[in-house]
Amino acid sequence: MPISRGVNFTSREKAVKPTRIFILTLMAMIAFAGNSLLCRLALKQTRIDAASFTFIRIFSGATALWLIMKMRNAPWKKAGNWPSGAALFAYAAAFSFAYNSLSAGTGALLLFGAVQATMILWGLRKGERLHAIQIIGLVVALSGLVVFLFPGLSAPPLSGSILMLGAGVAWGVYSLRGKAEKNPAGATTGNFLRAVPLAAIVSVLLLPWVRLDRAGIGYAVISGAIASGLGYVIWYTALSGLKATSAATVQLSVPVLAATGGILLLGEPITFRYLVASIAVLGGITLVVIEKNSAS
Repeated sequence: MPISRGVNFTSREKAVKPTRIFILTLMAMIAFAGNSLLCRLALKQTRIDAASFTFIRIFSGATALWLIMKMRNAPWKKAGNWPSGAALFAYAAAFSFAYNSLSAGTGALLLFGAVQATMILWGLRKGERLHAIQIIGLVVALSGLVVFLFPGLSAPPLSGSILMLGAGVAWGVYSLRGKAEKNPAGATTGNFLRAVPLAAIVSVLLLPWVRLDRAGIGYAVISGAIASGLGYVIWYTALSGLKATSAATVQLSVPVLAATGGILLLGEPITFRYLVASIAVLGGITLVVIEKNSAS
């Protein structure tokens, strides 16, 4: 499988080459964009409820990663931890429930705004500093995201907004905790396995409102096993070579990549707004990351 060749499933290299970090980061962002598309399709176009989608997604990710670790005879039993597992569950659950009441554009802006704030503030607290060109890049990327999502924005309901902001904070925490992991695949497997019982509890509590269909289950399985499970392993591996501020900024590319996927896979039209926003977001990210590398 091409993904497995690009990821070290046992340990990180002591010195990670910038080219490898770029490739891994790009693969992770593509996985995140695919996950966004799958979640949106499932929660907006099928009958599956948010709790069931979350449980199937996390369970599928845990199962796929556990099978890979068993086949490779790789260490994982002592990897991962409950705080990271709880953060993973909190992100997945809050994300799913938030999209019951939020539009795609509003949800994406709230989510990535919270991720940015969480990770950049943590980086600044730990002594990371943004140079002038990085600040310009961050502003340009954020502006591009707003331009890209603006036509789809609407006054969001309070409950959905709180849930999506919580999802962003939880994902920021999960990403920050991954920077110190020396065994990305083992840690991701352990975190997914710990998240399974938490998702199961929510599903049991909301059992009277359960709704399932084949399409929704299929989207949840693909989202969990591939876009989430393997995608998060790749992300944890890439995090070793990224500062918190850079790791936060590159995730602004996800809505643009998701839109690109819609154009390539779903035949959606290419618009002038999409082109302008894409150039702004990707150009801004480039300024942040390149300046980081030149200063390090």
